[in-house]
Amino acid sequence: MATRTSTTKTINMIDVFKDFKETKNIDRPTLQSVLEESFRNVIAKIFGSDENFTVIVNPDKGDLEIYRNRVVVADGAVKDENKEISLTEAQKIEPDYEEGEDVSEPVEFAKFGRRAILNLRQTLASKILELEHDNLYNKYKDRVGQIISGEVYQTWKREVLLIDDEGNELILPKAEQIPSDNYRKGETIRAIILRVDNENNNPKIILSRTSPTFLHRMLEAEVPEINDGLISVKRIARMPGERAKVAVESYDDRIDPVGACVGVKGSRVHGIVRELGNENIDVINYTSNTKLFIQRALSPAKISNIIIDETTKKAEVYLKPEEVSLAIGRNGLNIKLASMLTEYTIDVFREINADEAEEDIYLDEFTDEIDEWIIAAIKNIGLDTAKAVLKAPREILIEKADLEEETVDHLLEVLQAEFE
Repeated sequence: MATRTSTTKTINMIDVFKDFKETKNIDRPTLQSVLEESFRNVIAKIFGSDENFTVIVNPDKGDLEIYRNRVVVADGAVKDENKEISLTEAQKIEPDYEEGEDVSEPVEFAKFGRRAILNLRQTLASKILELEHDNLYNKYKDRVGQIISGEVYQTWKREVLLIDDEGNELILPKAEQIPSDNYRKGETIRAIILRVDNENNNPKIILSRTSPTFLHRMLEAEVPEINDGLISVKRIARMPGERAKVAVESYDDRIDPVGACVGVKGSRVHGIVRELGNENIDVINYTSNTKLFIQRALSPAKISNIIIDETTKKAEVYLKPEEVSLAIGRNGLNIKLASMLTEYTIDVFREINADEAEEDIYLDEFTDEIDEWIIAAIKNIGLDTAKAVLKAPREILIEKADLEEETVDHLLEVLQAEFE
């Protein structure tokens, strides 16, 4: 079946293309495909189908050619005006057309009117936006866990909006910010890419400065031996902005992993400490020996004895009275981090000598003055006697037994009176 094509004048659609020519991160073939698809969608709405149309797009010049292909049928036999043309109408185009031939005639899109042009712009805008979202998601989904720098664009109560070097938006939620950080517009800050959400094809890049991974990546940047694979960061526990513990291991006996990470006079961690809002960083040697690892994690306290329950992942740690406060740390920070690092629940017990034990009184004997639920809460943290409670730091009674300050003060007052 023969096909003939009428001569056509190229339709200039520069005004339609100009908004999309410079679209970032979209290569030319993809953009051309999107433009063609958008035109076909509009054509389908106008004619009911785009199957018999040829669309030629040149986005660089803003050129567009559209041809409608129809089959010549006998007069009165046209059933679908979009796909068929009568012999008489075909011969108006060229006198020698015959039945069964294909007619390819130009269609001037510009003559469809403003509504069609507006429809095209909306379709293009929607598809370009969708393409940009896909590109943004694909760019960042494989970068989760990497450090990125962004410029503070706007600060809100619950999050900070950053802009990367390509103008993409990055979100730093309040929960992922170091408490002491103070962000100012135009300031450049560093964080790791925590995750990339993509609900309804609307990607959101979520950052974090509190994640242990952020500290891990900065150690990699500052300590060449980690980056080279000679030292491994086994575990990290952080209380952001306050203190962190890092367990490291060396694969080369000649390298001291702790010394390498800290650097001469702390030179390698100083920059990291400043970046993290003066967060103190303790670096210890990792070991698979659980008792020894817990002992190192509770440093600088010196442990007298440790009882491990591997089934429940609990550890009972016994110390001399003067070591208890060191093990617990200010506001219980040291023992919290040690538990996080070792992945064991650590209970601290003060050693009591025989003379003290003889003079001591079990808590159960105070039920007439102290509520039973308070005694139960104290016993649950391993303190069974009056002297054991009196020698325990007040903050551990408040935090680990989960008691109000007034309740603890009353408890101590009652117990102290017994020995006066």
